[in-house]
Amino acid sequence: MKDRYDDIDEYIADLKSEIEANDQCATHYYNLGLALLSKRDFVGAEGALLQAVRNSPHLAEAYVQLGGICLERGDLDGCLRYNEEAANCRAKFPVPWSNIAFVHLQRGNPDKAITALNKALKWDPDFVQAQNALATAYFMKGELDACEKQCKAIIEKQPGFAPAWNNLALCHLDQGRVAEARDAAAKAAELGFEVPQGLLDELAAAQQS
Repeated sequence: MKDRYDDIDEYIADLKSEIEANDQCATHYYNLGLALLSKRDFVGAEGALLQAVRNSPHLAEAYVQLGGICLERGDLDGCLRYNEEAANCRAKFPVPWSNIAFVHLQRGNPDKAITALNKALKWDPDFVQAQNALATAYFMKGELDACEKQCKAIIEKQPGFAPAWNNLALCHLDQGRVAEARDAAAKAAELGFEVPQGLLDELAAAQQS
């Protein structure tokens, strides 16, 4: 286990030694991929994770990590493909469904995102990132009441989850509730969320009008 090591390079060296002794172990390659990711060695990590799925084609977690590497380089197609593969391997694994939804949101397809998010939340109803992505999807569709309800449901359970406050600010601004939008944006910022400058500018303009 990595916890035994004070130095990530020592951990990586030991994993490579293990792989030399047994290059059929998908777990060693997967762990090597994670270790290399922690050093932001995306090329090395990708190679290790690809070998992991060659050795164990149903290792869903490895496909998710490969999708993350694609996202790092702006490859939405690759991100979607790998997360779909992960979901095919383990349909009840909520993370790839949430990642699939993220790609659809990036592409402006909230309906497809909602379908994926409902699957993520079916298997993990408390998956707060997926809950918040659902609020984003409702906002993109112009379903402001649904967006507000979703944001408030998140905040009720996790009042420190800043992205939900940011989504609530966007929602209230579109509802014309400027003071409430300003308060929600301030709360998001207080919790460490970097509120987009565009939203801050809109709030300032709305306050002056």
